[in-house]
Amino acid sequence: MSAFSERLIKLQTEKKILKKDIAAAIGVTYRHYQRYENDQTEPTLNVLIALAAYYNVSLDWLCGLSDTRERQP
Repeated sequence: MSAFSERLIKLQTEKKILKKDIAAAIGVTYRHYQRYENDQTEPTLNVLIALAAYYNVSLDWLCGLSDTRERQP
């Protein structure tokens, strides 16, 4: 499992938000969101940005490129 998938699952679990609600907020289908979590497909740049903004985390952290979770100003 990729760092992205693991972190996506971690965020969803921590925030206790329904997957269908996250999918609707970022503009994808529920099934498509599940595919991100299951490492079956990779999100577009627009979806990555939407996820980082939705969860208020850095893109680098979400993608597994950094251990710094907080967004930089």
